[in-house]
Amino acid sequence: MFDIHKVLRILERENRRFVEPIVTTISRERTPFHVLISCILSLRTKDRTTREASDRLFALADNPEEMEKIPAEKLEKIIYPVGFYRIKARKIKEICAVLIKTYSGKVPDEIDELLKLNGVGRKTANLVVTLGYQKPGICVDTHVHRITNRWGYVKTGNPHETEFALREKLPKKNWLTINDILVTFGQNICVPVSPKCSICPVNVFCKRVGVTRSR
Repeated sequence: MFDIHKVLRILERENRRFVEPIVTTISRERTPFHVLISCILSLRTKDRTTREASDRLFALADNPEEMEKIPAEKLEKIIYPVGFYRIKARKIKEICAVLIKTYSGKVPDEIDELLKLNGVGRKTANLVVTLGYQKPGICVDTHVHRITNRWGYVKTGNPHETEFALREKLPKKNWLTINDILVTFGQNICVPVSPKCSICPVNVFCKRVGVTRSR
């Protein structure tokens, strides 16, 4: 049987030598609103770029009311060069408008409510709930999907399936931390192509499903 508790404990300890995901850092410093916006900026964007864009944006607008007032063209320039910056600028303004009108400027703390916001998918919704509000949720991005399947812990075809498989199988005490742990691990050791199996601290537990080449 795959000992998920032991594996996650080992990785949590080993990950201390790496830089944590930027949205996690922001969640410690700021509010659920900042987590939501930085998560939107982070999609298809490197962490360093996300950090810099978030810092520029939050220096000018610290809440939905202030951010919604920024003209779209100016907002694009502020967040550039995050991926799809024009689309994200438009969605951020839309989200801020809805937060003001429907939620009195407060970010919802329920996944179903967050999913009503244009541009917010399950990954972002779960991240806001877990990091922003410390409520139960499982944020599944490409790293969590890839690694849990590579281990053989789940057998799923996409992140959506992985989230619900983990909700059935993963003990709740690990729900809040699994994304942070596996994103850091996936960025540094268990990378998508040619993972660093020779230095992996949990390689004895891994079935290496789908791995054809490693280092």
